[in-house]
Amino acid sequence: MLAAMGLIVVASVAARAQAPVEAGPVPTPPESAVERQARAAKLREVYWKSSAEWPAPQVDPGVDWRELGLLPTPPSPADDPPTPAKVELGKRLFFDPRVSGSGQIACASCHDPDLGWADGRTTAYGHSREPLKRNSPSIMNLAYMPELFWDGRASSLEDQAREVILNPSEMSATPESILASLAVVPEYRDAFREAYGSDRIDVESTAKALAAFERSVVGGRSAFDKFLRGNRQALSDEAVLGLDLFRGKARCLNCHNGPAFSDGRLHDLGLSYYGRELEDLGRYKVTNRAEDVGRFRTPSLRNITATGPYMHNGLFELSGVLNMYNAGMATLKRKPEQADDPLFPAKSPLLKPLGLTRQELNDLQAFLASLAEPKLRVRAPVLPGLDASRPR
Repeated sequence: MLAAMGLIVVASVAARAQAPVEAGPVPTPPESAVERQARAAKLREVYWKSSAEWPAPQVDPGVDWRELGLLPTPPSPADDPPTPAKVELGKRLFFDPRVSGSGQIACASCHDPDLGWADGRTTAYGHSREPLKRNSPSIMNLAYMPELFWDGRASSLEDQAREVILNPSEMSATPESILASLAVVPEYRDAFREAYGSDRIDVESTAKALAAFERSVVGGRSAFDKFLRGNRQALSDEAVLGLDLFRGKARCLNCHNGPAFSDGRLHDLGLSYYGRELEDLGRYKVTNRAEDVGRFRTPSLRNITATGPYMHNGLFELSGVLNMYNAGMATLKRKPEQADDPLFPAKSPLLKPLGLTRQELNDLQAFLASLAEPKLRVRAPVLPGLDASRPR
């Protein structure tokens, strides 16, 4: 059923984008169950070794890739190292709707721990329930990303938090509303003093505390991590076969590499809907450079099965995404009136038809499922001073 739905999605996207797909490699002939089992056993031995001994991956020339692996300690600003007090304060603020101008929207409204730190929606809702244009990405493992937001316009978690807080279409707060909502709460003044040595509460200190908490939201407990740590049976045969495809024939390592399964860069996947109803020019809106039209940040694939729907517009399910990659993604075709359009987007040359069989796609999906984090129930903290901050 999922496979059929995925094929329908691909057909729909291709039709809407007027995008013929490229001819790809001829799919490999199917294996018997015995052959698959034998190949999986052999690959299990191969990937049981140190990653330095793994087979060379299939990546394009010039791609600066890193090997998959365990997540390191999250990086943090040298001038603002994390402390338990900062993280705990940031957690309270993350769940507190008083950070927003309306007093009704918290960071957790779009980044719910029960939904993989995303929101499960196609696109997010903002201030006054304004429908926003883009899907809410998970905040898990954002500490490892060099650029944030789908268009990469923030270079730090502090910048990201500040921009969301002050964006009129998102949390719609102001420096004055932050002061009026939070500074009247003695417990918050005490918490800021403990964390930062001053009870001054403003947008900057609020963004710092939120960033400290977000850096603590990291994965690293998946079946794949257990396999890397020495549990030989943590991955199923399907997942082991999928791991080999991920690094090889499926060419995923071109963009989804390193411990965070992301190169942290921006690419055009052919999904800008250029000149159509759902047009989103991506990075171009930040830089005004023609080469950035349609480019979006590579998300981490860790815990991906918990964070659907997918892509910057939230239009796709996982099986459909895999089918689109298998087809080489949509290639936009210029209309006559677009013949000389300098902004017409160019799909990344890293995208090519893959020729994966249905079984190979299922194996690849099994490997992605092995990146899922165990369900950890995160209870919202008790918020201080709710009576003091209510309008009289």
